[in-house]
Amino acid sequence: MSPTSTDDQHTLRANVLGAADTAMMAVAGSAPAYSIAASTATLVAVAGLASPAALLYCGVPMLGIAWAFSYLGRKDVNAGASYAWVGKALHPALGFLSGWALIVSATIFMVAGSLPAGALTLALFRPGLATNTALVTLVGAVWFAVMVVVVLLGAHITARAQWVMSSIEVAILLVFVVIGFARAPHIAVHSFSLSWLGFGHFTGFSGFAASALVATFYYWGWDVAANLNEETRSARRSAGLGGIVGVLIVFVLFMGFTLLVNLLLTSADISNNSGNLLFVLGQSIWPGVGGRVLSLAAMLSTVATLETTLIQVTRTMFAMGRDRTLAGAFGRTHQRWRTPWLATVVVAVVSLLLFVLSNLLGSIGTIMTDAITAIGLQIAFYYGLAGVAVVVSYRREVLRSARNAIFIGLWPLLGAAFLFWVFGESIRGNTAAVNGIGLGALAIGIIPLTIAWRRRSPYFRRSGPDEEAPPTEAALAAERG
Repeated sequence: MSPTSTDDQHTLRANVLGAADTAMMAVAGSAPAYSIAASTATLVAVAGLASPAALLYCGVPMLGIAWAFSYLGRKDVNAGASYAWVGKALHPALGFLSGWALIVSATIFMVAGSLPAGALTLALFRPGLATNTALVTLVGAVWFAVMVVVVLLGAHITARAQWVMSSIEVAILLVFVVIGFARAPHIAVHSFSLSWLGFGHFTGFSGFAASALVATFYYWGWDVAANLNEETRSARRSAGLGGIVGVLIVFVLFMGFTLLVNLLLTSADISNNSGNLLFVLGQSIWPGVGGRVLSLAAMLSTVATLETTLIQVTRTMFAMGRDRTLAGAFGRTHQRWRTPWLATVVVAVVSLLLFVLSNLLGSIGTIMTDAITAIGLQIAFYYGLAGVAVVVSYRREVLRSARNAIFIGLWPLLGAAFLFWVFGESIRGNTAAVNGIGLGALAIGIIPLTIAWRRRSPYFRRSGPDEEAPPTEAALAAERG
């Protein structure tokens, strides 16, 4: 059950974030410019002109999962988010694996995110250097190290950095969406078709599932707002609302840019520039400077999402350490900054080792494609469990009103069913390498799960879904704030 200790070593700093901060963090977590730059070539490879449809039909159930997180957070304020909620509503083993899925997906992302950070930074100065994997890895590692320091300093400092980076990013993206659609009638290489929003361009159910898995990666990250709930004022409402607002904002941006890609770029433009797609799109929309301006947005987005991913994984590890399902040392915070310093350092070291190993895996494009698809499996797994958990947790209230039936019951449950279907269908269509990364990393979690179970961690004796978890000290302080 949720901790009740007043020991400062086991609590995060409360009341440092507001509702607007969590919404901005949710947008930064989904990283619209980064997702477009890093994932569009992969999405087009499996969906073609149906890429907007994949984002549309994944966005609707994803919003259902955001509602699930919002309502689960109202019952239990816990930095572990899905780890804590799924464990309480369904089963502790499933809760542990939810937390583990976030840890491994975030760790893999450190490679998938830091490589573009390096490539985009180099492209701003000399585009030819963006294909040098060793140099890209080095620059990405430097950016990652800077974000590690910022995260160590606390959520307040992190939020300030996000306001600067993400505000500039979103402003640039909105300007280019407006200019792009205004100029599209004069520069388009394809005419708009409503079929782009239908199922006709997918290669059957397997093609749709593969597209939806990539689209899931686009949206992933908004739930960082939930992991920050112990540090948020009026946490039982604000953290969940921030996640919902974040999903809505990035949905609009994703749809706008994916439609522009269909309108303005040929398949050759996309395949030949998979690592620098926003530069090519920017040049098409605003010749001369457009490529560099959109590359700047993508660089800021990539750095910002590295920061939010670090927050997610370290807060999850903090909650698991506090519950003794991982080493107890992870559940302690820095005396001055009140951040989970050991979890942050461990993630940083492991990620830096992965940076070095990534040089041996092949080209940047290959690394990105495999990582994105593998992470999609892990995201679908833990998001789907959260969608089921909210229905179980509120099962005695779900039919008391039409609103409850939709937002607590039907929508989250349909989101969960969709994600589990995508998970199963994608396994059948993925390469052995992708399944090895995605499922193998999940399976490794059985080892620490077994160890924690044998050590009789109190997490595995927690209350069932009919009992309210006692609030943490941070939750009580947040309510007072």
